[in-house]
Amino acid sequence: MKKLIVLLLCLLTVTNAKALELNINSKNAIMYNLSSNEIIYEKQSEEKVQIASLTKLMTALIVLEKEKDLDKQVIITYDDLKGLAEENLVTAGFTPGSAVTYRDLLYALLLPSGADAAKALSRNIDGNFIELMNKKSEELKLQNTHFDNEIGLDSDENYSTVKDLSIVFKELLKNDEFKKIITTNEYKTSDGKLVFNSTIQKNAAKYGIDIPYILGGKTGTTDGAGLCLATIGKDKDIDFMLITTGAQYDKKRPHNIDDAKIIYDYFIENYSNQKVVDKKISFKTLKTKYTKEDNYKIYPTKDIIKYLPNDYDKEKVVYKYNGLEELNTTTKGKIGTVKIYYDSKLLDTQKIYLKNKLHFSLEKFIKINIKEIMIGFILLILITLFIIKKKRAH
Repeated sequence: MKKLIVLLLCLLTVTNAKALELNINSKNAIMYNLSSNEIIYEKQSEEKVQIASLTKLMTALIVLEKEKDLDKQVIITYDDLKGLAEENLVTAGFTPGSAVTYRDLLYALLLPSGADAAKALSRNIDGNFIELMNKKSEELKLQNTHFDNEIGLDSDENYSTVKDLSIVFKELLKNDEFKKIITTNEYKTSDGKLVFNSTIQKNAAKYGIDIPYILGGKTGTTDGAGLCLATIGKDKDIDFMLITTGAQYDKKRPHNIDDAKIIYDYFIENYSNQKVVDKKISFKTLKTKYTKEDNYKIYPTKDIIKYLPNDYDKEKVVYKYNGLEELNTTTKGKIGTVKIYYDSKLLDTQKIYLKNKLHFSLEKFIKINIKEIMIGFILLILITLFIIKKKRAH
């Protein structure tokens, strides 16, 4: 039993040693390579936490699914603004009686994170809005998420994880209107009375944080949640998505944006798409028998591109071939299967077929079977002599 415990501790130590540790302030984080749809960085990604205005991501998802005409007008009421000032919540600046569009409200919701926009949107969507949010959570199979308000107020019943939020964010990114909104730096309402700016870019500029690769996203801040941030970014041919929560809240520094820069910079500087498998490079040579061809080289059926460190270990690419080891002129069609691994992880399984016809070589046939041929020839001569002698005897 003691040996088993020691072994488990050793395995845990090895696993933790391999885990990427970045010096960030945020308590929780998840980073996706959207181009390959894989998680490339996690930090306590399944911990239930307060999520502040990242709640508005689900608010936006419900609105975009339920209301297809974003140019339809909505009248702002006193109820949409009631209690917001007392709660010291950020508002977009709408006033009672204003006629605005759903599009205006979505920009107000996602750029300046207006609580007034969240209230107006939830009031104008048919059905109980909070129930719709939780029903959508169930549809998306979010295991650790629950909502009790559309704004992101601190509450024991309004929580999620960065992993669950990443699912919501990915669902939203399927909507072109949403992507257009969150990647807009400045927007003027349809009545021309209000102008909204991207909170991310505004704060980055204010503190001199250079993040040209971040295209846009959504911020969030409360006492309980700390500083939160959901962003999408792009560098060359790679699309990214990053969500962080729980950064220290203070007025001296936007730690959520600082953390985003640290994480993005790390992967942009140290990782890239690597061609780990090149279909033009043979991975195995098979023997041939009685053919003009001395051997037959087999190749992968396609290139495999993998997002890896720039100094990745090429020796970790392993081909495990299962099939014929020797070919001849009668060989046709499928000759085997190859499983391709990187760092013990299966990348692909490929069927290998004979592409080029093999040609018979009489010279090699004779050379390989010279003894048998000579013995056969001698036997033939002896048999012939025996038959001749027998005929003469008669």
